[in-house]
Amino acid sequence: MIDIDDKTSPPAFHDVLMARKRIAPYLRPTPVFQSPMMDEAFGFEAFIKCENLQPTGAFKVRGGINLFSVLPAKYTNRGVITASSGNHGQSIAYAGYTFDVPVSVHVPEGTEPLKIRAMQTMGAEVICEGKDYDEARETAEERADREGRYYVHTANEPYLIAGVGTAALELLEEVPQLDTLIIPIGGGSGACGGGLVAKTINPEIELIGVQAAGADAVYRSWKSKQLQEIPQVTTFAEGLATRVAFELPLRMLSQLLDDFLLVSDEQMRDGIRFLMDMGHLVAEGAGAASTAAAHQLSERLSGRKVGIILSGGNINADRLVQMVTG
Repeated sequence: MIDIDDKTSPPAFHDVLMARKRIAPYLRPTPVFQSPMMDEAFGFEAFIKCENLQPTGAFKVRGGINLFSVLPAKYTNRGVITASSGNHGQSIAYAGYTFDVPVSVHVPEGTEPLKIRAMQTMGAEVICEGKDYDEARETAEERADREGRYYVHTANEPYLIAGVGTAALELLEEVPQLDTLIIPIGGGSGACGGGLVAKTINPEIELIGVQAAGADAVYRSWKSKQLQEIPQVTTFAEGLATRVAFELPLRMLSQLLDDFLLVSDEQMRDGIRFLMDMGHLVAEGAGAASTAAAHQLSERLSGRKVGIILSGGNINADRLVQMVTG
């Protein structure tokens, strides 16, 4: 079992299997979508893992439930603090609501109001401050130290990584013959968990990470094998908008990833439109990143069976209309 206070040791495949047992009473498996029309457009068989249908609209809730299910009383009594651009915060808020643990979420100014309202509805205290996620994170970390509360890191958190890895586990149980798995990367927990599962089940599966071109800190870090930081992010995809890379995910990604692509905001917008037109699936920017990468790689992936993680669908109606029509 992972030490709750050890944020440096990576989870093992056994931890993902344990996470599935913990999560099962609270979350149902999400569907895997496939259509001949979409396959024809891609030029390969595409299997879309619909994490947009989670109760919080994104895959991260798996990690939140897994973590809170093992939190000791010394932390559940005091409550926890985290920072988020939206989806991670909703995951922690939902877990707090489920396990009756006080939660405070620091979010950057300009965070999608719908995401803020969702967190507040689940009982979380939401504090808006900082120009971006990383400024909000620094403030939240300082407050957690000052108040003696547990800080839930968005990426350096083995229980979160093990929890979100259950999405890939469900996908590979349904489609065991996958050749390639494409996963978006913000902080990297999803790709770490998914990669751990994929490479354990079948080391021959090609694992491809995807990041926004305007927020490429993890991509640069993976290329250089050193933690990198960029001065600012320029992307509408909140789930990918991180300025810095983190130690644990980078260490895991260095061992797991076979390839790493960058996608532009316009390519993600095209991905949102494609998923809506071809599959009637709602995706936010980060959720459409894997689809955008799949289009880039369509010739190389021809004839393959490709898993695509649609990581989230937290996008309001006005923005969705803008993306689809603009």
